[in-house]
Amino acid sequence: MIVPANPGAGYRAMKAEIDAAVARTLESGWYILGQEVKAFEAEFAAWLGAGKTVGCGNGTDAIVLALRGLGIGRGCSVATASHTAVATVAAVEMVGATPVLIDIDSDHFTMDPADLAATLADPPAGLPPIAAVLPVHLYGQAADLDAIGAICRTNGLVLIEDCAQAHGATWLGQKVGTFGDAATFSFYPTKNLGALGDGGAVVLPNDEVAGRVAALRQYGWRTHYISDDIGINSRLDELQAAILRVKLAHLDTANARRRAIAAIYDEALRHTSIRPPARRPNAGHVFHLYVVRVPNRDAVQAKLRAAGIGSGVHYPQPVHVQPAYRNRVALGAAACRATEAAASEVLSLPLYPELSDDEVAQVAAELKRL
Repeated sequence: MIVPANPGAGYRAMKAEIDAAVARTLESGWYILGQEVKAFEAEFAAWLGAGKTVGCGNGTDAIVLALRGLGIGRGCSVATASHTAVATVAAVEMVGATPVLIDIDSDHFTMDPADLAATLADPPAGLPPIAAVLPVHLYGQAADLDAIGAICRTNGLVLIEDCAQAHGATWLGQKVGTFGDAATFSFYPTKNLGALGDGGAVVLPNDEVAGRVAALRQYGWRTHYISDDIGINSRLDELQAAILRVKLAHLDTANARRRAIAAIYDEALRHTSIRPPARRPNAGHVFHLYVVRVPNRDAVQAKLRAAGIGSGVHYPQPVHVQPAYRNRVALGAAACRATEAAASEVLSLPLYPELSDDEVAQVAAELKRL
């Protein structure tokens, strides 16, 4: 069976380098916030080309830390997406803020600037004022940063990029994670840059805010054992940082392989009724996921499974219809109608750098038959 994602294959492809990095870290005798984390933070910031990087425990905590570092919490609403991993919305509520869920552009699956503008013009009644916008660069493609950024500047709103699925994605040739007041990354094992466990990072252009976030990730300490703020415990592990340093050196090559596989799938789908992923002209897609739209999803999934090809659904239910959030979270002006339509049709095909040429050809051949 060709599986949709395979982090174990990513480890085996770099086994010698990763094993050496792990051994080096184990021999060092320093396992929390040591030289590996410092080196990774510097290398990741250099790779992005801007900002200070603060490593943390996971991508959810990264959003929490970014919000808290920028003063967003109780008494604020945050505009974000419902078509996303639930972590995005969960993090907003973890800081005491109120999520307002904006609809997507149905071609690209990211926040619809028109719905954001309409919601700001006529926000849901009874909620705190919207103070921040948290767009998700979904599936490996940037949200419309020109339009969203302009709306944030006009309205005096904080802009935080959720880059959990977009390591290396670009907007106008510039890497995402370098446009807003903060950006957050997840290093979950299946991500384009994935650890072999949990990990995350906050990227910040402002040194003062970066220092605040660095303190918040460890009990609010600026001086050891002295809490200046009420912080949390969310530290990027030394072992994971060492592994991420290895993988970062290969990330551009891995992303190029993802794009090459996506191009083969595009060609295979050319004469079918299945809609391949649309690309924004200004965006460089890195295909964390290759997501098609197909009305008869269950039937297509079954045909692929019978041919030995696995697939996934990202995501089967928008956040606002899940039991924990249903009838409780506020929606934007468009009531997430495009989001609900997409959730019934999206299908993720196998795509990761370690897929062999033969496996890619097998998937492509089966797609042509659909």
